[in-house]
Amino acid sequence: MSTNITNSKNNKRQHPDEIWIGLISISDRASTGVYQDEGIPALEKWFSKTLTSPWHMESRLIPDEKEIISKTIVELIDEVGCDLVLTTGGTGPSRRDVTPEATLAVASREMPGFGEQMRQISLKFVPTAILSRQVAALREIENHAALIINLPGQPKAVQETLEGLKDGEGKTIMPGIFAAVPYCIDLIGGPYMETNEDVVKAFRPKSAIRPKN
Repeated sequence: MSTNITNSKNNKRQHPDEIWIGLISISDRASTGVYQDEGIPALEKWFSKTLTSPWHMESRLIPDEKEIISKTIVELIDEVGCDLVLTTGGTGPSRRDVTPEATLAVASREMPGFGEQMRQISLKFVPTAILSRQVAALREIENHAALIINLPGQPKAVQETLEGLKDGEGKTIMPGIFAAVPYCIDLIGGPYMETNEDVVKAFRPKSAIRPKN
C-alpha cells in the first residue's frame, strides 16, 4: 500500500506497522523544471515491488542548497513523522554537492556502515565510486527517531546499492544496504517492515523475527 500526498501533517497511520518514508530528490535543474526528475519515480517503483508490509510515501524535489536540504529532512521527520528518509543526489565532490553536510547538520548520530557498503557495491562497477560521499545517520527527537540515508543520484546505482549484487541465477553475492534497514528501524522504535525476498531479504536475528500469523 502506498500513497503520495503533498502535506500530511494531519494524517494518521492507517496501520500500526505502516512505515512512513520520505524521499528527497536534490537537483538544481530538476527542481526548476530544466529536466524531469528520475530519482523519486524510480524509488517509488522500487518500493512498490519490495515492501510487502503497509507503507506511505512523502516526496520532495528541492535544489542543492544546504539549508533547504536540512530543513526538508527536519520537516519530514519532525512534522510529517517519517521513519525513513532517503535522499538522492548531491553527494559528489563538486562545490554544489552538499547533501552529506546538510544531513549531518541535523543528525544525532552517524551510521557509517551504510555509506561504506554503498561505495563497496558501486566500486564493482565504476572506479569513480570512491568520489561518492554518501552518509547515513539517525535523527532522534522526543518520542521519535528516523534513519536518513543518502543514495546515489542515478536510478541504476540506487537499485544496485539497495538490492546488492546477484549472480546469473539471482543469488545474492554482496548484500545491498536495504537488507539491514528493517532491523535498524526496529531498533529505533519504528514499524515492523517486511519485504519481498525475491528483491531483498531483510535480515534480523532470530529473536527479532515476528512469528507469522
